[in-house]
Amino acid sequence: MIDLSFKQICERINKLNLPHFDLVVGIAEGGIVPASLIAYKLGIDLRIIKINYRNNQNKPIYDEPVILSQEKMFDKKILIVDDVSVSGKTLETAIRVLRDNSITTLTLKGKANYVLFPEITECVNWPWKLHPKEETV
Repeated sequence: MIDLSFKQICERINKLNLPHFDLVVGIAEGGIVPASLIAYKLGIDLRIIKINYRNNQNKPIYDEPVILSQEKMFDKKILIVDDVSVSGKTLETAIRVLRDNSITTLTLKGKANYVLFPEITECVNWPWKLHPKEETV
């Protein structure tokens, strides 16, 4: 497992050369912080949709991603942001929900139109996730 700091993540975000978007949509839970950072960099509004597929141990808990909350948006150029896309199913679900818009995707690692850390293939300790301390015997 690899550790990434806010500094490393922000350095990659600052190097991004993205086209114009009307809105950033973060996928809760993992995409909230990176979507916030990117919306701030772009100076545009942020919305959150909650889609659940995996548990805290990264194991699928549903057959398909489940939409827990969403907001209607039409005719926007949207950048969907999530932390990781392994199978692509969560992003596919978000794209389907937002299909009346022009969609581009961004993840920190995995599969998307833009990937901040394409060289990372192992699991990541994100700085915004709480990690339980190992118990000592």
